[in-house]
Amino acid sequence: MSSGNIRVRAGKRAHELIRAGKFSLDRIATYFGPAGGPRWLVASGFDLTLIREGALGKRQPVWLVGASAGAWRFAAWLQPEAEKSYRALTEAYIAATYERKDTPETIRRSLTAIIDSFIDDDALPFALACKPYRLAVLTCRAKHLTASERPWVQKTGFVLGLLANFLHPALIHRFAERIVFHTGTQPPDFCLRKGFRGRFFPLGEVNFKPAVTSSGAIPLVVAGVRDIFDAPNGVYRDGGLIDYHINQDYRTRNGGLTLFFHHQERIIPGWMDKRIGRRRPPDGFLDSVVMVYPSEDFVAGLPDGRVPDRGDFETFVDNPALRIANWRKVVELSAPLGEEFLDLIAGGRLQQVVEPFSNGQS
Repeated sequence: MSSGNIRVRAGKRAHELIRAGKFSLDRIATYFGPAGGPRWLVASGFDLTLIREGALGKRQPVWLVGASAGAWRFAAWLQPEAEKSYRALTEAYIAATYERKDTPETIRRSLTAIIDSFIDDDALPFALACKPYRLAVLTCRAKHLTASERPWVQKTGFVLGLLANFLHPALIHRFAERIVFHTGTQPPDFCLRKGFRGRFFPLGEVNFKPAVTSSGAIPLVVAGVRDIFDAPNGVYRDGGLIDYHINQDYRTRNGGLTLFFHHQERIIPGWMDKRIGRRRPPDGFLDSVVMVYPSEDFVAGLPDGRVPDRGDFETFVDNPALRIANWRKVVELSAPLGEEFLDLIAGGRLQQVVEPFSNGQS
């Protein structure tokens, strides 16, 4: 059921709590941000409202877990002036332009400049000590051919990875290793759960920006980040390769729920699963998830009637001003989404509009 501009779905346990009137934002222990390139712009109003209202992390620290654009968004949450940093990220991201002659290396330098635009080196101690929020950055350490920066070698590696992933999703781990960088002395609970495949390392002042940058280093498009300090040597790439949307169990030991603002209804586990319609997150991963996403009517009202995506860079390569105008309009139209969600909670109407996950997502 749509509530104006947004829809809300929930896993079994989360749905039962909401329907029983037992939900509050104090139950949120994890806020997950997916990969997805410019699609994150529809989340901007939602994020800014939560930041401005201090809606999360009042009674317990909240883990902000993100891959690629999700990690970038949440890195801004930890800054001394979070709202200002988030807006700086949004503007720098939208205003960045690329040309046909750009290479993976020049694009990475552009991404590094975006990171520098909203994260000051002097503010890193503050971010690392942030009490309301703790950050977990999802990345991948490339293996074998996928670690090469030679386009044809890397492409061959990812074609093999695509074929292997089609046979079984677990095979992707032979081509990339999940690496989680986190603030605080202890990793998030999902890193310690049985079945977690990957390794985790603490964030510090030296590796904070490289880790965040690497999480958005799209294979074949952006050059990887090499040899991140305090982590295994190697080439680090986009965390969305393995954790595109929800592909792990983010429940916390104290039973905390996971909030998830998504740009669409379908949840795709890994980046290589996009064209495999039957691929869903494993059973149980969504049990404690509360997902908010734009309604069909809202999306229809966006420029071109769709959520922005990475293809816009190519579509508007000769007219970046139009892309920039469209994306700024998306941000403007998305501004009320967070307030709409908080109004549902405050007015006791969330239990009336929440729906269970469908199409095998439960």
